[in-house]
Amino acid sequence: MTLNNQQTPSSLITIFGATGDLAKRKLYPSLYHLFTKGKISKHFAVIGIGRREWSNETFQEHVRTSVHNAIGSNENIEEFVSHFYYQAHDVSSDESYRELKTLSDQLDEQYQLEGNRIFYLAMAPEFFGTITEQLKKQGVTDAKGFQRLVIEKPFGHDLPSAEALNKQIRESFSEDQIYRIDHYLGKEMVQNIEVIRFANAMFEPLWNNRYISNIQVTSSEELGVEDRGRYYEKSGALRDMVQNHLIQMVALLAMEPPIKLTTDEIRSEKVRVLRSLRPIEGEEVKDYFVRGQYGPGKMHEQAVPGYREADNVDDESNTETFVAGKLMIDNFRWAGVPFYIRTGKRMETKSTKIVVQFKDIPMNLYYNPGKPLAPNLLVIHIQPEEGITLHLNVKKTGQDIETTPVKLNFASHDLDGINTPEAYEKLLHDCLRGDATNFTLWDEVKLSWAFVDKISEIWESTQQEDFPNYPAGSMGPKAADELLDKDGFNWWPIGKLDVE
Repeated sequence: MTLNNQQTPSSLITIFGATGDLAKRKLYPSLYHLFTKGKISKHFAVIGIGRREWSNETFQEHVRTSVHNAIGSNENIEEFVSHFYYQAHDVSSDESYRELKTLSDQLDEQYQLEGNRIFYLAMAPEFFGTITEQLKKQGVTDAKGFQRLVIEKPFGHDLPSAEALNKQIRESFSEDQIYRIDHYLGKEMVQNIEVIRFANAMFEPLWNNRYISNIQVTSSEELGVEDRGRYYEKSGALRDMVQNHLIQMVALLAMEPPIKLTTDEIRSEKVRVLRSLRPIEGEEVKDYFVRGQYGPGKMHEQAVPGYREADNVDDESNTETFVAGKLMIDNFRWAGVPFYIRTGKRMETKSTKIVVQFKDIPMNLYYNPGKPLAPNLLVIHIQPEEGITLHLNVKKTGQDIETTPVKLNFASHDLDGINTPEAYEKLLHDCLRGDATNFTLWDEVKLSWAFVDKISEIWESTQQEDFPNYPAGSMGPKAADELLDKDGFNWWPIGKLDVE
């Protein structure tokens, strides 16, 4: 792990797609937070790249509005936006990159940036290869400081396209200069998984197939496809959520303790987990994975249309908006323990949670035929609330020896009094410092695509006759419940697991 010892490093940040939604909603508010907290040096500048013919003043007003809408703060806003510059740009034009080099060199000298440059590609992946090739060809990366490339997902559409894209980018940037961003890895409680496991003597000895019966990872959304129909028709929930976010969380839950907390060692252990994933292919897919598509329904008492009614969606679409699956990790620690994952749109509630269910004790001394002993659960709440809940059994108040389940809760907002840092804020700060631990290594991308592609091939070659198979406002199709039921388990109801 190569870290810049400066906690407030200087850098020129060039954002391709500076007029887009991601930059407006996430990047500018996150940079503003870093600026007001002193986590980014006063020696910084941002170049916004877009197709629109904007002036610097128009761009600065855009950034100012973005920060105000997201945060509602104007503290030091004028000083902050004074560091922002704009260039109208054609991504395929040599001249545009020569102009970018001139502006970059000028700002480097003006702000004493020491040649440190970050290139953030917040735009469609089909432009990634062209941009990186031109950055090198026109000498924009020829500076004495660090050169880092931040890439948003999706990184390819399948393994062959991801390999082709990676090969193209590697012509201009080395692997240690590439920061593939997965915003889930910036979330406070996702980063807390390692600490919960490796800093607590009560958990690490139990974190194996002797004591854990199953682990469930759920990421549900209330929103539908909205205006992303064209993208979603090509992607679907499997590529959009499982290939990156959910598999990354499974890797963190299942990895072996690294010999030390460095980028290389942590990534190495995650890669070992992905190598241990049991391949699911052919006829096995229907036994391990379930797909769903939402139909019309009700959300908060309001009628909402089905997926096929959305703009740019085929009336007979075979695209899944829900995925549930059983992952098996064939190694010594996890042999026999199912990792259940599920994700979907237009579900009953917005929630991302991890539920670790421990095995029942071998002999229940408090057996009550009418009331079975509740299992011990460790629940890691990722969003919308952040925290940890431990479900235990204790004696019920009274003379009889009866048990009752209780919750031991930790909620980060209770401790800190404020919301935890936005994921993009944390990841941008990591990138400035040169810490790539919470960014995705190429080997991780490659292995996750190799796993997912075998499922995609089956689903794309067969029409799902019962689509839509779950109403908006539910928790998915019945087949997802049956997936666990045949193993003797059930999905834990999300609402009952909330931090109280």
